[in-house]
Amino acid sequence: MASDGAASPRPISPAERIDAIDVLRGLALLGVVAINVVTIFRVSIFQQFLFPKPPLSLSPIDSAIETILTLAVELKALALFSLLFGTGLAIQFERLAKSERRASLLVRRLVVLLAFGLIHLCLIWNGDILTEYALAGFIVLPFLFGPRWLLAVAALASLGLYLEMQVFPPPGLWPGTAAIAQDVMDANRIYATGGFADVLVFRLRELPLIIPLHIYIFSRTIGLFLLGAFAWRAGLLRNAPSNRAPLFSIAAAGIGLGAALILANAGGIFSGRVGVVASPLGTILLALGYGAAIIAIANLARGKALLGWAAPLGRMAFTNYLAQSVIFGWIFYGYGLGLFGRLGTASALAIGIAVYVAQVLFSAWWLQRFRYGPVEWLWRTLMYGTMQAMAVSAKTVAA
Repeated sequence: MASDGAASPRPISPAERIDAIDVLRGLALLGVVAINVVTIFRVSIFQQFLFPKPPLSLSPIDSAIETILTLAVELKALALFSLLFGTGLAIQFERLAKSERRASLLVRRLVVLLAFGLIHLCLIWNGDILTEYALAGFIVLPFLFGPRWLLAVAALASLGLYLEMQVFPPPGLWPGTAAIAQDVMDANRIYATGGFADVLVFRLRELPLIIPLHIYIFSRTIGLFLLGAFAWRAGLLRNAPSNRAPLFSIAAAGIGLGAALILANAGGIFSGRVGVVASPLGTILLALGYGAAIIAIANLARGKALLGWAAPLGRMAFTNYLAQSVIFGWIFYGYGLGLFGRLGTASALAIGIAVYVAQVLFSAWWLQRFRYGPVEWLWRTLMYGTMQAMAVSAKTVAA
């Protein structure tokens, strides 16, 4: 890995990237697509909190898909992204070690991310996660200046706080049932039939209901950021080819224990506080297991051949994530095709997978010609304050 001089810090070049991490990011994006298209774009995100739920998915295949997504994918894919963001922040921090501008560059990186997130949140889709990631990044950044053990302790403390909040939620934070029911009713009307201005106004009006969702998982996001940074500092991801055995062990333990907790809780085995904590803890463990398994497999010769297609998508995850919001907004909202509330789970998931496959093909085509995605280019250009080389044929090394 090339070192960064103090006078001219630069982004990582494509040749220096770790393909297994890009593969994991690309596969995690599939989970994010599946959950977003089924539970947020297809219907109101708050519909899941209504009891009884409106009967929009009645077919056996819809019910089966919803069950699989809930148990195996929901929140797990987002947890993987949180781990990867922490790892990426630690990599940036390490590569800028010789630069006098390290702290200011990383702060600028997060400020730009926050700006992107706020634009996305307010103008495109209020299911945005970038704003939360930027705010969590500001909290995590100072810990990167400390020793490795501090990352581990802080990660465990943050995750412990997250689990405690599930048992003892802050009073008055969550809106009442009547407010949620009214929002779902308004969403079914406005998102399905409203023009862009109507959707925009309603999206902003929903923000007070959206914010508590982020508050509930904010400490988890911080904890997973720190855990991802710790995994990099510990060499688990840096030297993944020589750590395949530990990675497979983590995968077996995480998937086995995580799945056991989630399935047991879904089956009603747990009750009381144990039941409240079982599923969130299982989600964290399952995400860790997924990540370790994919990283380990991607570092095998056959694994590279099997999963390599996801690497270009992962390298352009930022661009693809924002593009999905634009595409799904047009498909489901009234200013486009207006399919909101009209599709079952299977149909919506099929649309999501089709968009994902198209992005896989587009990402591979794009990166044969350019060094990184358009949003990634803009992010790095604004971070470093220098126009980054874009074409693959450019002689300037950039990422």
